[in-house]
Amino acid sequence: MSILAITYTQVHIWPMVIAALFMGISWLVGSRLKSKFAKYSKTSLQSGLSGKEIAEKMLADHGLHDVKIISVPGKLTDHYNPRDRSVNLSPEVYNGRNAAAAAVSAHECGHAVQHATAYAFLGFRSKMVPMLSLVSRVMPFLVLGLSILSGIAYGQNAINTILYIIIAGNGALALFSLVTLPVEFDASKRALAWIDKTGVVTKSEYAMSKDALKWAAMTYLVAALAAVSQVIYWIFVLLNSQRD
Repeated sequence: MSILAITYTQVHIWPMVIAALFMGISWLVGSRLKSKFAKYSKTSLQSGLSGKEIAEKMLADHGLHDVKIISVPGKLTDHYNPRDRSVNLSPEVYNGRNAAAAAVSAHECGHAVQHATAYAFLGFRSKMVPMLSLVSRVMPFLVLGLSILSGIAYGQNAINTILYIIIAGNGALALFSLVTLPVEFDASKRALAWIDKTGVVTKSEYAMSKDALKWAAMTYLVAALAAVSQVIYWIFVLLNSQRD
C-alpha cells in the first residue's frame, strides 16, 4: 500500500477535516480582525495623536532614542524589525489618529521594548527566522518527493526518511508559532499598560484598543494550533506507514 493510500484509508479523512476547519476559523478570525480595525479606525482619539506620534512618545518614555519609525506600504503590514531596530507602520497606522492606530503603534513599540530588555522569547524567535525561511522553501519539495516515491512503490526506508524530515520541519514551524504567542501577548500587554498609564487614550478608547489587540492575538493562536495539527497529522502518517 502506498503512503497516499495510507493517508486516506488508515488515517481516514480527519486531517483533511481539521485542515478545512482551521482554514475556516482563520478566515473568520481574520475577517473579524479587519472589521474591528475598520470600526475602531473611525473613532478619533481625543488626544489627537497619530500612530507615529504615539510610537515616538512610547519609545521616548522607555529611553529608546535609537529606534527608527518608518512608514511602510500595505495594509496590516505593521511589524518591528530587530535587525535594524525599526518600528514599521502601515500608512493607516502611521498617519491614523484613532484607537486602532494607537493600539497597533504601541504594540509594535512593545516589541522594541522587548528587544531592548532582552526578552528571551523574542531573541529565540529571531534566531529561528533564518532556519524557518529555509524550511518553508524546502517543505513543498519534500512533500512532492514523498508523493512521487510512494507512487512508484519506492523503498519504505526512503519514504520513512522523508517523513522524519517532514515531521522535523513541521515541528520547527510549530515551535516558531508557539514561541510567537508569548512574544505577541507580551507586546500587547506592554502596549496596553503604557497607553493606560500615560493617558494617551480615554477609557472608552482604551477598551477599543484592547479589543483590537485581542483579535490580532487570536490570529496567532489559530496559526499555532494549525501548525501543531500538521505535526500530529504527519506523525500519524508515519506510524501507519510503518505498520503497513
